[in-house]
Amino acid sequence: MDNWKSAHDPPRASFLKSQNFIPWLIARLQTLEKNTANPGYATFARNLTAILPNKSIQIALENQNSTHSKQSQWQPSEQTRPLSLLKSLRTAYNFNGDSGVDLQLGYAYHGLLAARKFSKIDVQDQERLADLRYPVEWYPATRAVQRKIIMHVGPTNSGKTYHALKRLEQAKTGIYAGPLRLLAHEVYTRLNAKGKICDLVTGDEKAVQENAEMRSCTVEMVPLNVDVDVAVIDEIQMIGHKERGWAWTQAFLGLKAKEIHLCGEERSVPLIRELAASMGDELEINTYKRLSPLKTMSTSLHGDLRNLRKGDCVVVFSRLGIRAMKADIERLTRKRVAIVYGSLPPEIRAQQAKLFNDPDNDYDFLVASDAIGMGLNLAIKRIIFETVQKYNGFRIELIEPAHLKQIAGRAGRYRTAAQAEGPDGSLDKATAYSRKPLMQLPSPNVGLVTTLEAADLPIVQRAMQTELDPIMSAGILPPTTILMKFATYFPPSTSFSYILLRLHELSLKHPRYHLCTLKDQIGIADVIQPVRLTIHDRIIFCASPCSVREQVMAPILQAYARCVGENTSGALLDIPEIPLEILDEEMKLERGYMSSLENLHKALVLYLWLSYRFAGVFINQAMAFYVKRLVEEKIDKMLAEYSSSPAIREKIRRMREEALRQISKLNEPVAEPDDSQAQIEMPDAPLVPDDVPAQGPEGQESQSADPPIAEQRHGIDKLAEATSGASPP
Repeated sequence: MDNWKSAHDPPRASFLKSQNFIPWLIARLQTLEKNTANPGYATFARNLTAILPNKSIQIALENQNSTHSKQSQWQPSEQTRPLSLLKSLRTAYNFNGDSGVDLQLGYAYHGLLAARKFSKIDVQDQERLADLRYPVEWYPATRAVQRKIIMHVGPTNSGKTYHALKRLEQAKTGIYAGPLRLLAHEVYTRLNAKGKICDLVTGDEKAVQENAEMRSCTVEMVPLNVDVDVAVIDEIQMIGHKERGWAWTQAFLGLKAKEIHLCGEERSVPLIRELAASMGDELEINTYKRLSPLKTMSTSLHGDLRNLRKGDCVVVFSRLGIRAMKADIERLTRKRVAIVYGSLPPEIRAQQAKLFNDPDNDYDFLVASDAIGMGLNLAIKRIIFETVQKYNGFRIELIEPAHLKQIAGRAGRYRTAAQAEGPDGSLDKATAYSRKPLMQLPSPNVGLVTTLEAADLPIVQRAMQTELDPIMSAGILPPTTILMKFATYFPPSTSFSYILLRLHELSLKHPRYHLCTLKDQIGIADVIQPVRLTIHDRIIFCASPCSVREQVMAPILQAYARCVGENTSGALLDIPEIPLEILDEEMKLERGYMSSLENLHKALVLYLWLSYRFAGVFINQAMAFYVKRLVEEKIDKMLAEYSSSPAIREKIRRMREEALRQISKLNEPVAEPDDSQAQIEMPDAPLVPDDVPAQGPEGQESQSADPPIAEQRHGIDKLAEATSGASPP
């Protein structure tokens, strides 16, 4: 609820106007100056505060209010000029609030230090290392293999993954790579049931068997140096994802498989065609049609949960909202409700899905997050969107059409895996995943899509009719070898988050690739910065499945880092920051208690993830698995008995009303921005001291300076002396 308020009160469009944003920024800088222990950073904050009241800056910033950047501050650009820095700070606040502004300020400060310490040759060497235009060359062993790429593309519920998995079953050796741990579990179970010895490898779990022929894993855990006959990469359209796309790119470019099967949306075909051609790989494309019709309803549920029917799935985009919705449905319908959401332990997700899929019990409805969009086997007849807005961790935003369509496509699933397969695990070819025309299929299960509220329905209808643009680029991240070499150019005291951002800033990319955004990595890097670690260890921690946006995780992460950095005991019971005491408490049907259990579960998942990378430190892997199961049992029991309080339901009701107000504004006419003042010139000299020469386009020192900026830089000119040799903030 507080997150919703921070995103809408005051409205961001109004707050980001210069007359509101600059006074807030001044107060923020004064707070940072007061709280930092770094004298150099304090001087930087003080000097920036001194120039902000300048009217010319406010006017220039206001003239650009109508052209907010759509790019998050996690993809940085070096801001050493007052106006440029203010623009980036405003964008950072728009995307990530206070923390985004703090990060951008820290980056600008380090940029000032770097500008003074690096020679021209140093910068050239850094730029050479940051040349990321040719990712296909990062996998020389794979380039020596002649591969055949087979694409299986089509909408949801078209049988494309089934055909790829059938080919995997026929191979002697193979790999499955999926987007979710639960999907990796499903394939692992399926292959072993068919007599194929299969390993399971996810970030926090490994089940390794002797003489294994197959491996089922999450896409981030794909082994790149293993020769196999067949590999299956699921949800290949995720290669264009702004945060996780690098994992699909790495798997596709690096897997040493004679045959690679890609399953996903048809809009990924042009990009895969280009990538395959750049590697010299043969490409075959198989296109599939949906096996059951999918229709968008002409009416909503008009806000009345009593209009639900057996087999309905209500999609909710907040964890608190999911629980409140479950309670409301059970109270109004007297029917049981299963729930599925991302942070729910996978084992419990599987159990909840089984309850919903079983037609012989009284679990008539499902309440789920967008986790269902990734291909979970659920017998959903109708998808109902509770809202079309989602809180992304920093602000409320409208859900993209591609995401809405992917979730909606889970309605009317032709058959779940359990229904379609016979006793031997084979599919009923007469009815399931057939290549016959749709009209010849017996008794098609029509999937329906609608919304809870009438105001949201037009947006879903438009999304379902939208023709999605092709995926134009594949996500990448700089390889560990490049990052380690790049880090050697910086003093040991340099913030590792700055090194990450600096490498991203300098990176040179081919148009068919994009750098994945840095999000959790930056927060993790800052949390573990005080701990003495090697660069390699920092890289490992930054890749860990941890989000420090949840404050309870920061001290746990730092404690784990200390165990590695100080080479002390990583025994589970020797780390007091892990909240194991929650297991001794009597179960309480309260939101706070459930959150504590979920946080403990996340801490244990992180412990297990690290135990596979620092086996000599985190030694209680078996105990961690045992405690994790205890937590999952408590969560399971909570879900069976939990009912949210009337106060929580009232908060959710107000959130829904506010969401509907925001949606209604989408249909209001928007005034065109006034460009009459767009040509006002704003002197924009760099925020650097006078004793650092300003370089012209040919490397010559600039001979002129604007008087207004000379006034703005009063106090900034002494920054060199104040920050010389200073450590990071």
